Amino acid sequence: YNITPGPLLFQQRPDVAWGLIASMYIGNAMLLLLNLPLVGIFARLLTVPAWVLYPGVLALSFAGVYAASNSAFDLLLAIFFGVVGWFFRKMEIPLVPIVLGFVLGRMLEDNLRRSMSLSDGDLWALFASPVSIVLWVLTAPAVLWPLFRKRA
Repeated sequence: YNITPGPLLFQQRPDVAWGLIASMYIGNAMLLLLNLPLVGIFARLLTVPAWVLYPGVLALSFAGVYAASNSAFDLLLAIFFGVVGWFFRKMEIPLVPIVLGFVLGRMLEDNLRRSMSLSDGDLWALFASPVSIVLWVLTAPAVLWPLFRKRA
């Protein structure tokens, strides 16, 4: 469509910019018109037992996974991670550290690679400056405290 987002969008393509804003207003109005009469039905969904809702949620999830890529492999991947999630719940493994690992892991790897590139692969560069030493001293108790607390 040859559209460049940015501050010049209103000057170069005002039809697209104002059309987008108008579509948001129309969408909000439609949402209001549909949700006001249906709010009672939505509230009654909370009284439906979970064992009744699970098959529908599962079917919609599988339909969404397949629709996103038309790949049976992605369905198998979704099933695999569903089983992994069930296993984590049964073993009472907390979800927050896993999500943090996924979110922050890539950033950590990128910045470690960048620092290794800048220091020509010298790991001691991570401990060389006074700022890094202070950060390590502050980080060590936060990491080690739960280990010692479990033993006591």
